[in-house]
Amino acid sequence: MDEPAMTVKQVAEYLNVDQKVVYKLAQTGGLPGFKVATIWRFKKTDINNWIEEQKKLQQLPSKVGSA
Repeated sequence: MDEPAMTVKQVAEYLNVDQKVVYKLAQTGGLPGFKVATIWRFKKTDINNWIEEQKKLQQLPSKVGSA
């Protein structure tokens, strides 16, 4: 069975961030979401995958200072 889409408020609570952060990330393409008319919606599996990607990105060695 398909999961229901999450609202901005639900995603903000899930990520423990302000709703403005969710809007900004979604609008810039930083957070996977979609619009139904003018309202943002998110799939929990997409958010979970995004979290895992963010964790991987933070584990990459920094290339600051290398020539």
